[in-house]
Amino acid sequence: MGAQRDPDATLMLRVKRGDLAAFEALVKKYQQPVINLLYRTLPDAAEAEDLAQAVFVQVYRSAGRYRASAKFSTWLFTIARNLCLNEIRRRTRHPAESLEAPHPVHDTEARRQYPDVLTPGPVEALLHGELEQKVEAALRALPENQRIALLLCRQEELSYEDIAATLGCSLSATKSLIHRARETLKQRLKAYLRTGAWEEKPK
Repeated sequence: MGAQRDPDATLMLRVKRGDLAAFEALVKKYQQPVINLLYRTLPDAAEAEDLAQAVFVQVYRSAGRYRASAKFSTWLFTIARNLCLNEIRRRTRHPAESLEAPHPVHDTEARRQYPDVLTPGPVEALLHGELEQKVEAALRALPENQRIALLLCRQEELSYEDIAATLGCSLSATKSLIHRARETLKQRLKAYLRTGAWEEKPK
């Protein structure tokens, strides 16, 4: 996809030429979606914000190598995914440094700042207390690729093709990841969710 069809790619090409205003526009547009993705994957509010800053630092530093061959958002979320997976691996190697169980105050703040946007409709009104805890626990229990694929699909509303590019896998593998993630969540949450919120959606 060329810059002609993607205004964000056009902005990034301006960043490549040293346009700081274009970079600020991209940060303003994508900062919260990136934080949301990182928070729902780690999850720790302060860590998500720090990692999001690292994502945009890398975006800026990589501007000289940027090519508008795909959607900007695909390129951006690929960077976010890679940094997030690096952080998960670091925590695995150094479990004592993990913030996997955030402080209750921070957890409350995170839920206020990053509301769940994965389950639209009637479920939103119920997404509190025990239900919210069950949803978060079910998401965290998913394998990383399944979790990220599902979040990109439901939260960022990327196409299957863009998610496949972000994850670096085939289209069929991406569809399989999302399908397995949905089926796992439906099984774990069937006692709490009685809607079609996690059903397949056309792409």
